Amino acid sequence: MYARRRHVYFWMMGACLALFVGAWAVVRLFSMPVAIGMCVVAMVIPPVAAMVANRRGPEDRWWDDPSGDPKSDEWWDELDGKKPPRER
Repeated sequence: MYARRRHVYFWMMGACLALFVGAWAVVRLFSMPVAIGMCVVAMVIPPVAAMVANRRGPEDRWWDDPSGDPKSDEWWDELDGKKPPRER
């Protein structure tokens, strides 16, 4: 899943770059409002691309990864019902 999200991110950022370059290199010579519109669309693409790249799918099990802190992992395992409650 990571590779697919990465490819989509790079395609979106490539489209963003193409819109900016195309707007100011070519389109502005024919129509300034269209060039500005292209830049507005290109301005919206990077945040959307970041959201797409960082989105987690239902098959991603990132919440099950251990944190590295044994005490914290034990506590979360107990809360998730993976381990019986410990005696105090």
